[in-house]
Amino acid sequence: MTEKTTIIKNRAGIHARPAAMIVQTAGKFKSRIFLEKDTTRINAKSIMGIITLGAGFDTEIRIIAEGEDEAAAVDAIQLLFEKRFEEE
Repeated sequence: MTEKTTIIKNRAGIHARPAAMIVQTAGKFKSRIFLEKDTTRINAKSIMGIITLGAGFDTEIRIIAEGEDEAAAVDAIQLLFEKRFEEE
């Protein structure tokens, strides 16, 4: 299992467009990928799960992956957060 913690830096938080970007990126990997906020863990390949997470600006998110390409998966998802989902 590989995991990293990141902070949501874009002002709008995780809405439909960033959620779609996460799902699209996660879908490229064989590993099971999860996002965790507080005690809530959701499948990063589920757009509805991501949206219902209710993750706003400055929220801490854990990216967790399990599988053969877990490190690459976590890095790819974290990069989306670091680039602020190309919104700013």
